[in-house]
Amino acid sequence: MLGTKLDVQPFLDRVGRELLRVDAAEVRALADAIHDCYTRGHFVFLCGNGGSGSNASHFCEDLGKGTLRREDFDNDRKKRLRILSLTDNTPYILAWGNDEGFERVFVEQLKNVASAGDLLIAISGSGNSPNILRAVEWANRNGLKTFGCTGFSGGKLRTLAQKNLHVPLDDMGIVESIHLTAFHWVVDNLHARISL
Repeated sequence: MLGTKLDVQPFLDRVGRELLRVDAAEVRALADAIHDCYTRGHFVFLCGNGGSGSNASHFCEDLGKGTLRREDFDNDRKKRLRILSLTDNTPYILAWGNDEGFERVFVEQLKNVASAGDLLIAISGSGNSPNILRAVEWANRNGLKTFGCTGFSGGKLRTLAQKNLHVPLDDMGIVESIHLTAFHWVVDNLHARISL
């Protein structure tokens, strides 16, 4: 937690330097993977825990709404991005977590709704969350495309996911903030590609 050691300006300067270390090709690859699902009519699923779970929900909302022009809100002929965050069905998550174990909360949802060719975006700062890894393993075995968003060393997710957006920093808060910054560029890029 760099904010415990740095004052405000040095902290913001450090965040700025870390943003410059992000591989722009990885961010573009994420946008391309989502756009490919859009063009082929496949679903995009997102999952994460804690702050990464919040980022999954935020990214889902932004992609679902933010890729549309206001004038297309009531246009039923306008093709929309098919997207769902697996972090948002609280009763379902609690039922699986309580009855069968928290490592099943995402994979069991995928088993109900995912198909080959869909995309799973798995967000995990550590890259080692068992419920994330289990979902990605299942997705890989069942013909989904997988994209990991990681920090720190990337953990197991960095090699398990087919593609990655990696933030090489050992500070969870900044990793999550950089992920969200990258996600906002992806939303803007997809708005341009889908609606302009």
